[in-house]
Amino acid sequence: MPDFDSNRRQLLKASAVAVGGVAAAGQLAPHAEAAAAVATTAQPAAPTAPALMSIRLRVNGAEHQLMVDPRTTLLDALRERLHLTGSKKGCDQGQCGACTVIVDGRRVTSCLTLAVMQEGHEITTIEGLGTPNNLHPLQAAFIKHDGFQCGFCTPGQICSAVGMLEEMRAGVPSHVTADLNAPVQASPIEFRERMSGNLCRCGAYSNIQEAIAEVAGAPRGEMKA
Repeated sequence: MPDFDSNRRQLLKASAVAVGGVAAAGQLAPHAEAAAAVATTAQPAAPTAPALMSIRLRVNGAEHQLMVDPRTTLLDALRERLHLTGSKKGCDQGQCGACTVIVDGRRVTSCLTLAVMQEGHEITTIEGLGTPNNLHPLQAAFIKHDGFQCGFCTPGQICSAVGMLEEMRAGVPSHVTADLNAPVQASPIEFRERMSGNLCRCGAYSNIQEAIAEVAGAPRGEMKA
């Protein structure tokens, strides 16, 4: 029986491994090329700046010409472009009411509407309701009844209350009044329900209710600051 040649066996094993490796590489090469091609085509395109739009906003009786990204919210346009910072950015989801403004006499959460959608409309912010020397009746009532603590939600509360009383005078919704200048007659529960979209984290709700009730009980033409 011939002597066992370990070197020969090792040579055969090495040859088999080498042949298998070459075959596997040949099979994998097309897949690697395809993967590389997919990776190349899948690379995202370089972001481009959105086209700006020219809009004219009428805010607190003044006209403002702005160039804005069409995705800009009314709240951001008011705060960042017009520097009317009374309207606050709270939840930025329309749930807290801190950003409430008045558009064409109706209260609107400005974080949920785009600035470009408000062109041609009359926008009133807390800055346009009154001045330190000539307060709006609701502003004066909030001070009188201590309807605020930290004050963060107060601009939205007041704008919302102004819009709410106008809605009730106009019969929107399901509230009938014969005279738009007449006092608003409603229960405290109805006032609270209509103001439920405005949150006060300090918990000054009872004082806010008193301020609104005082102004609601006076004829609109006779409200005094």
